[in-house]
Amino acid sequence: MNRVCLPIVKSLFVAFLTLASIAHASEEKKAVKADPAKGEALYNTGDASRNVIACIACHGAAGNSSIAENPKLSGQHGAYIHKQLLDFKSGARNNAIMGPIAKGMTEEDIRNLNAYLEKSKPTPGAARNKDTVELGKHIFRGGIAEKSVPACAACHSANGAGLPAQFPRLAGQHQTYTETQLIAFRTGARKNDQMSKIVKRMSDEEIKAVADYVAGLK
Repeated sequence: MNRVCLPIVKSLFVAFLTLASIAHASEEKKAVKADPAKGEALYNTGDASRNVIACIACHGAAGNSSIAENPKLSGQHGAYIHKQLLDFKSGARNNAIMGPIAKGMTEEDIRNLNAYLEKSKPTPGAARNKDTVELGKHIFRGGIAEKSVPACAACHSANGAGLPAQFPRLAGQHQTYTETQLIAFRTGARKNDQMSKIVKRMSDEEIKAVADYVAGLK
Protein backbone atom coordinates (compact mmCIF):
# COMPACT_ATOMS: atom_id res chain seq x y z
CA MET A 1 0.00 0.00 0.00
CA ASN A 2 1.20 3.50 -0.76
CA ARG A 3 2.90 5.05 2.29
CA VAL A 4 0.89 8.23 1.80
CA CYS A 5 -2.34 6.29 2.15
CA LEU A 6 -1.43 4.53 5.41
CA PRO A 7 -2.02 7.54 7.72
CA ILE A 8 -5.34 8.21 6.02
CA VAL A 9 -6.47 4.62 6.40
CA LYS A 10 -5.39 4.64 10.04
CA SER A 11 -7.30 7.85 10.73
CA LEU A 12 -10.41 6.48 9.08
CA PHE A 13 -10.13 3.28 11.12
CA VAL A 14 -9.80 5.23 14.38
CA ALA A 15 -12.78 7.41 13.41
CA PHE A 16 -14.82 4.28 12.65
CA LEU A 17 -14.01 2.76 16.03
CA THR A 18 -14.90 6.02 17.79
CA LEU A 19 -18.26 6.25 16.04
CA ALA A 20 -18.97 2.60 16.75
CA SER A 21 -18.16 3.15 20.42
CA ILE A 22 -20.46 6.17 20.62
CA ALA A 23 -23.27 4.27 18.90
CA HIS A 24 -22.82 1.33 21.27
CA ALA A 25 -22.88 3.61 24.31
CA SER A 26 -26.02 5.27 22.99
CA GLU A 27 -27.74 1.93 22.51
CA GLU A 28 -26.74 0.84 26.01
CA LYS A 29 -28.21 4.05 27.42
CA LYS A 30 -31.47 3.43 25.57
CA ALA A 31 -31.55 -0.16 26.81
CA VAL A 32 -31.46 0.85 30.48
CA LYS A 33 -34.93 0.27 31.84
CA ALA A 34 -36.60 2.70 34.18
CA ASP A 35 -36.92 1.49 37.77
CA PRO A 36 -40.31 2.37 39.34
CA ALA A 37 -39.03 1.30 42.78
CA LYS A 38 -36.28 3.91 42.62
CA GLY A 39 -38.82 6.38 41.31
CA GLU A 40 -41.06 5.70 44.30
CA ALA A 41 -38.14 6.18 46.70
CA LEU A 42 -37.25 9.53 45.13
CA TYR A 43 -40.90 10.57 45.13
CA ASN A 44 -41.34 9.79 48.81
CA THR A 45 -37.98 10.90 50.25
CA GLY A 46 -36.34 13.16 47.68
CA ASP A 47 -32.60 13.78 47.80
CA ALA A 48 -31.53 16.68 50.02
CA SER A 49 -27.95 16.54 48.74
CA ARG A 50 -29.20 17.68 45.32
CA ASN A 51 -31.98 19.96 46.56
CA VAL A 52 -34.59 17.48 45.26
CA ILE A 53 -37.52 17.85 47.65
CA ALA A 54 -39.77 14.82 48.16
CA CYS A 55 -42.58 15.07 45.60
CA ILE A 56 -45.06 13.64 48.11
CA ALA A 57 -44.89 16.87 50.13
CA CYS A 58 -46.77 18.79 47.42
CA HIS A 59 -48.30 16.14 45.19
CA GLY A 60 -49.61 13.70 47.77
CA ALA A 61 -49.27 9.96 48.24
CA ALA A 62 -48.71 8.14 44.93
CA GLY A 63 -49.26 11.38 43.04
CA ASN A 64 -52.78 11.97 44.30
CA SER A 65 -52.50 15.54 45.45
CA SER A 66 -55.05 16.76 47.98
CA ILE A 67 -54.02 20.39 47.48
CA ALA A 68 -56.17 22.06 44.81
CA GLU A 69 -53.31 24.28 43.61
CA ASN A 70 -50.95 21.33 43.05
CA PRO A 71 -51.63 18.89 40.21
CA LYS A 72 -52.43 15.24 40.58
CA LEU A 73 -49.61 13.30 38.91
CA SER A 74 -50.84 9.73 39.31
CA GLY A 75 -51.54 8.01 36.01
CA GLN A 76 -50.07 10.90 34.04
CA HIS A 77 -48.20 10.01 30.85
CA GLY A 78 -44.49 9.71 31.50
CA ALA A 79 -43.57 11.54 28.30
CA TYR A 80 -45.63 14.56 29.41
CA ILE A 81 -44.07 14.70 32.88
CA HIS A 82 -40.66 14.25 31.28
CA LYS A 83 -41.19 17.27 29.04
CA GLN A 84 -42.49 19.42 31.88
CA LEU A 85 -39.50 18.60 34.11
CA LEU A 86 -37.09 19.43 31.29
CA ASP A 87 -38.99 22.68 30.69
CA PHE A 88 -38.76 23.53 34.41
CA LYS A 89 -35.06 22.74 34.27
CA SER A 90 -34.40 24.92 31.22
CA GLY A 91 -36.72 27.74 32.29
CA ALA A 92 -39.08 27.23 29.36
CA ARG A 93 -41.74 26.78 32.03
CA ASN A 94 -41.12 29.22 34.85
CA ASN A 95 -41.83 28.05 38.39
CA ALA A 96 -39.91 29.21 41.45
CA ILE A 97 -40.41 25.89 43.26
CA MET A 98 -40.13 23.33 40.46
CA GLY A 99 -37.24 25.00 38.66
CA PRO A 100 -34.55 24.31 41.31
CA ILE A 101 -35.94 20.83 42.00
CA ALA A 102 -35.88 19.82 38.33
CA LYS A 103 -32.33 21.13 37.94
CA GLY A 104 -31.21 18.72 40.65
CA MET A 105 -32.72 15.71 38.88
CA THR A 106 -30.86 13.48 36.44
CA GLU A 107 -32.31 11.88 33.32
CA GLU A 108 -32.38 8.57 35.21
CA ASP A 109 -34.30 10.19 38.07
CA ILE A 110 -36.93 11.47 35.66
CA ARG A 111 -37.33 8.13 33.90
CA ASN A 112 -37.67 6.27 37.21
CA LEU A 113 -40.14 8.82 38.58
CA ASN A 114 -42.27 8.59 35.45
CA ALA A 115 -42.32 4.80 35.60
CA TYR A 116 -43.63 5.00 39.16
CA LEU A 117 -46.29 7.65 38.50
CA GLU A 118 -47.59 6.01 35.32
CA LYS A 119 -48.43 2.90 37.33
CA SER A 120 -50.02 4.79 40.22
CA LYS A 121 -53.81 4.65 40.36
CA PRO A 122 -55.49 8.09 40.17
CA THR A 123 -58.14 8.99 42.71
CA PRO A 124 -61.39 10.22 41.14
CA GLY A 125 -62.43 13.84 41.14
CA ALA A 126 -65.88 15.38 40.71
CA ALA A 127 -67.51 18.33 38.98
CA ARG A 128 -68.91 20.74 41.57
CA ASN A 129 -70.87 23.37 39.67
CA LYS A 130 -74.10 21.90 38.30
CA ASP A 131 -74.95 25.24 36.67
CA THR A 132 -71.96 25.12 34.29
CA VAL A 133 -71.30 21.43 33.82
CA GLU A 134 -73.26 21.32 30.54
CA LEU A 135 -71.28 24.28 29.19
CA GLY A 136 -68.04 22.57 30.16
CA LYS A 137 -69.18 19.35 28.54
CA HIS A 138 -70.16 21.16 25.34
CA ILE A 139 -66.78 22.91 25.05
CA PHE A 140 -64.80 19.80 25.93
CA ARG A 141 -66.61 17.63 23.41
CA GLY A 142 -67.53 20.10 20.69
CA GLY A 143 -65.43 23.23 21.17
CA ILE A 144 -66.72 26.74 20.50
CA ALA A 145 -67.22 27.07 16.75
CA GLU A 146 -67.86 30.82 16.70
CA LYS A 147 -64.53 31.43 18.48
CA SER A 148 -62.57 28.79 16.56
CA VAL A 149 -61.92 26.91 19.80
CA PRO A 150 -61.46 23.21 19.00
CA ALA A 151 -62.95 20.43 21.11
CA CYS A 152 -60.65 19.55 24.01
CA ALA A 153 -61.49 15.90 23.39
CA ALA A 154 -59.76 16.05 20.02
CA CYS A 155 -56.40 16.06 21.79
CA HIS A 156 -57.18 14.89 25.32
CA SER A 157 -59.62 12.11 24.31
CA ALA A 158 -63.32 11.90 25.13
CA ASN A 159 -62.71 10.61 28.66
CA GLY A 160 -59.86 13.01 29.41
CA ALA A 161 -57.22 10.27 29.37
CA GLY A 162 -55.04 12.18 26.92
CA LEU A 163 -52.71 10.64 24.36
CA PRO A 164 -49.38 9.12 25.47
CA ALA A 165 -46.31 11.13 24.41
CA GLN A 166 -48.52 13.89 23.02
CA PHE A 167 -51.24 15.30 25.28
CA PRO A 168 -51.66 15.04 29.07
CA ARG A 169 -54.30 13.26 31.06
CA LEU A 170 -56.87 15.77 32.39
CA ALA A 171 -59.47 13.46 33.93
CA GLY A 172 -59.93 13.97 37.66
CA GLN A 173 -57.54 16.93 37.82
CA HIS A 174 -58.22 19.64 40.41
CA GLN A 175 -60.46 22.43 39.09
CA THR A 176 -58.25 25.11 40.62
CA TYR A 177 -55.07 23.76 39.04
CA THR A 178 -56.58 23.35 35.57
CA GLU A 179 -58.14 26.80 35.68
CA THR A 180 -54.90 28.38 36.87
CA GLN A 181 -52.91 26.78 34.05
CA LEU A 182 -55.41 27.79 31.38
CA ILE A 183 -55.32 31.38 32.60
CA ALA A 184 -51.50 31.25 32.64
CA PHE A 185 -51.57 30.17 29.01
CA ARG A 186 -53.97 32.97 28.18
CA THR A 187 -51.88 35.68 29.85
CA GLY A 188 -48.59 34.36 28.52
CA ALA A 189 -47.26 33.46 31.97
CA ARG A 190 -46.95 29.92 30.64
CA LYS A 191 -45.79 29.44 27.06
CA ASN A 192 -44.51 25.88 26.75
CA ASP A 193 -47.56 24.47 24.99
CA GLN A 194 -49.83 25.10 22.02
CA MET A 195 -52.69 25.87 24.42
CA SER A 196 -51.72 29.54 24.47
CA LYS A 197 -53.31 30.22 21.08
CA ILE A 198 -56.51 28.35 21.91
CA VAL A 199 -57.26 29.64 25.40
CA LYS A 200 -56.82 33.29 24.38
CA ARG A 201 -60.23 32.97 22.73
CA MET A 202 -61.95 31.66 25.88
CA SER A 203 -63.72 33.68 28.58
CA ASP A 204 -63.28 33.24 32.33
CA GLU A 205 -66.64 31.49 32.50
CA GLU A 206 -65.73 29.05 29.74
CA ILE A 207 -62.40 28.24 31.35
CA LYS A 208 -64.04 27.62 34.72
CA ALA A 209 -66.70 25.41 33.12
CA VAL A 210 -64.15 23.24 31.32
CA ALA A 211 -61.91 22.96 34.39
CA ASP A 212 -64.88 21.82 36.46
CA TYR A 213 -66.13 19.37 33.86
CA VAL A 214 -62.79 17.57 33.38
CA ALA A 215 -62.46 17.17 37.16
CA GLY A 216 -65.38 14.77 36.99
CA LEU A 217 -64.06 12.67 34.12
CA LYS A 218 -62.69 9.21 34.87
